Amino acid sequence: MAIANPVKFIQEVRSEVAKVVWPTRREVVLTTIMVFILAALTAVFFSLVDFVIRFGLSGVLGYFGG
Repeated sequence: MAIANPVKFIQEVRSEVAKVVWPTRREVVLTTIMVFILAALTAVFFSLVDFVIRFGLSGVLGYFGG
């Protein structure tokens, strides 16, 4: 395996970074807001599922527990 030329490597890295299409500020803000909304909806959903399961198990165990 040959040792890569560091200068050539840096040039190639700069060339690749120049090809990157960076998101606009608006895109970043909207995406961040969507992530927070979806995280909140997911938290609410799993809280409701937890409540239903807990309520169901309490009912079953209370019924059979005597």
